[in-house]
Amino acid sequence: MRSLRTGLSLAALVTGAAMLFTAPSAHAADTPLRDLAAAKGKVIGTAVTGSKLTGTYGDVAGAQFNSLTPGNAMKWGTVEPTQGSFNWAEADQIVAFAQAHNQQVRGHTLVWHNQNPGWLTNGSWTPAQLGTLLQNHITTEVTRYKGKIAAWDVVNEAFNEDGTYRPTLWYDSLGADYIANALTWAHAADPAAKLYINDYNVEGVNAKSTALYNLVKDLKSRGVPLDGVGLQAHLVLGQVPSTLQQNIQRFADLGVDVAITELDVRMALPSDSTKLAQQAADYKSVVAACVAVTRCAGVTVWGFTDSDSWVPSTFPGYGAATPYDENYAPKPAYSATAQALGGTTTTPPPPTGACSASYSVQSQWNTGFTGQVTIACGGASLSSWKASWTFGAGQQITQAWNATCTQSGSAVTCANASYNGSVPDGGSVTFGFNGSWSGSNPVPAVTLG
Repeated sequence: MRSLRTGLSLAALVTGAAMLFTAPSAHAADTPLRDLAAAKGKVIGTAVTGSKLTGTYGDVAGAQFNSLTPGNAMKWGTVEPTQGSFNWAEADQIVAFAQAHNQQVRGHTLVWHNQNPGWLTNGSWTPAQLGTLLQNHITTEVTRYKGKIAAWDVVNEAFNEDGTYRPTLWYDSLGADYIANALTWAHAADPAAKLYINDYNVEGVNAKSTALYNLVKDLKSRGVPLDGVGLQAHLVLGQVPSTLQQNIQRFADLGVDVAITELDVRMALPSDSTKLAQQAADYKSVVAACVAVTRCAGVTVWGFTDSDSWVPSTFPGYGAATPYDENYAPKPAYSATAQALGGTTTTPPPPTGACSASYSVQSQWNTGFTGQVTIACGGASLSSWKASWTFGAGQQITQAWNATCTQSGSAVTCANASYNGSVPDGGSVTFGFNGSWSGSNPVPAVTLG
């Protein structure tokens, strides 16, 4: 697992930038993804941030998905930041939202080497003490949500890339059997929940996935309560493993379920139509591989909108990894996912209103920032476009992409590039730029001409 983006320090600038813009409809297909998935006997899920489950974000999360995974809310560092002092607020909020929207919850995650509280990682524990702490943590959390969690990612990221065990607080002190013990304790706390081991870079057949395969085989032979394997699928554009379906099938043949637990497909920014088409093909091939294997339980995307993605903050220069853009407009990856689930809708309905533009600050540092403008059409279309605004605090553009930008004093005009002037009814284009600022960086209003 990877952490969902927690938000930039200037969150108001990032989120408060809708200028003359109406967000697209949250219901982007004739048949929601969750209904298409249910018809195939599959789950289609998304990781979510509890505080955002309102407005359009909440509408899309509730309408399109039949499973939610708390991105950070159930990790040890969140629920027990101080020993013996618990904070269940966000986790409870997500569970309540899921119940209200007839959704499953995938618990994430009980045993991991990251996002643990400082009191735990900095303590001097004997193996016996550490084992007791782990058992108590698992028992406390799983018992709290007994009957409310469909599946748990019990153990997360146990292996190195070469298939050896990752050296962690748990492995170094408790040995490899910390995995079997964690599964046993979780099962005792909620016998009805499906229990998974989850990892990344195990989507195809390789040394790491083979080590995981051998572990699963061993645990099953010993009678350890293990129900499934999670393949995270944090993928790079154009790099879906050719052995994905084969790998899903070989785990299924061991008698366990398989789930794609954290799917996203990142690309080098800026995005363009060619990259988005490749991303759509990648999403389609991953979802189709799951659909093709009976014991593949389903697919969860790691955040459904680019505004809630962990990628840009973790992989500088990369992003646009999810099925929806930052304004909740479905991307080609959305339609490709629907198609892989048996849907026929390929073009989402247009947003309401005419063509308009929105400006947002994507990131900001010292004296520089990255901005983005999205031009969207609903009920109209464009064959070319020009966006203009006036900076209010002396900002200066230093570099632009996907547009030709000129600045005279505080006035900025950006026109389409040769390849992205066409904006169809219901479509959008995005361009970006780097700039300098001093003192303040207010968001200007954008006019489209």
